[in-house]
Amino acid sequence: MKAVLQERFGPPDILRLKEVDRPEAGAGQVLVRVHAAALNPYDWHMMRGDPYAARLMGGMGLTRPKHRVAGIDAAGVVEAVGAGVEGLRPGTPVLGFCAGAFAEYACAEAELLVPKPERLSFEQAAATPMAAVTALRGIRTVGRVRAGQRVLVNGAGGGVGTFAVQIAAGLDAEVTGVCSAGSTEMVRSLGATHVIDHHREDFTERHARYDVILDNVGNLPLGRLRRALTPTGVLVANGGGSPGRAFGAIGSTLRLVVVNTVARHSMRPIIPATPSGPAHEDLLAVTALINAGQITPMVGRTYPLADTTEAMRHMEEGHSRGKTVITVH
Repeated sequence: MKAVLQERFGPPDILRLKEVDRPEAGAGQVLVRVHAAALNPYDWHMMRGDPYAARLMGGMGLTRPKHRVAGIDAAGVVEAVGAGVEGLRPGTPVLGFCAGAFAEYACAEAELLVPKPERLSFEQAAATPMAAVTALRGIRTVGRVRAGQRVLVNGAGGGVGTFAVQIAAGLDAEVTGVCSAGSTEMVRSLGATHVIDHHREDFTERHARYDVILDNVGNLPLGRLRRALTPTGVLVANGGGSPGRAFGAIGSTLRLVVVNTVARHSMRPIIPATPSGPAHEDLLAVTALINAGQITPMVGRTYPLADTTEAMRHMEEGHSRGKTVITVH
């Protein structure tokens, strides 16, 4: 099969499309014929081995990537199942976390896959797992957003942000989205009552105060973010895309936890959606919202598998609207 390999840490140019052996499903696993795969900040952190502190934590690899085939978000059709797998069978369309998603076939633990909603294309389905689960946790689990609250989503035009705006609006919150000028109409169409172009206005300088702020960008000091909160407001930090060679998002999260012990506001990090964390119930919750028509994945650019390097470069530049998706089959 064809697969995108990452045999060392480095920039997008290290990625290579090569022929490799097709994986086989072991006990409790599912082999998926991949139709589409989505890119996440998680992927370029894994590609670059950034931050260094994450290499010591075991999931990334110390001197070279732990996973030879890149990618994690996938949608496709079940090709085969291993011993002990129930509820999924060959021919079932699925979405979920598949280590090695940038390939024609990928294996995943059965609990990390759920049936694909019929209303979604494979490209939309691939755009869902990590971004939608992270947004669900940020808005509903960590932020505990309620009807009537004022919610601000910083980075509303990106993968997590587009889902977060829809989830918060579905909870009858008054949503403000902060994004670039090119995404303002899209963000408004997703349910945002107010949209701020971050190139023209700093939302922390406004008089408006918010009950919950979901920060997907990490480009502002905590003091300025706290200034935009109500006295009982909650700051939810998603550090998934924060660059940093030494500590990166890990350092930002630790700083948040320390400041939270002395600040009057509640500041909470999201536990990001990853293939090593519990995700099955969250995936089911997300697909339930999709089936109910409450959220829809927003796909920006699509690239063929052979152009994965270019797709990764585009995402690293930070200008993606919605999700960047790789088409495979």
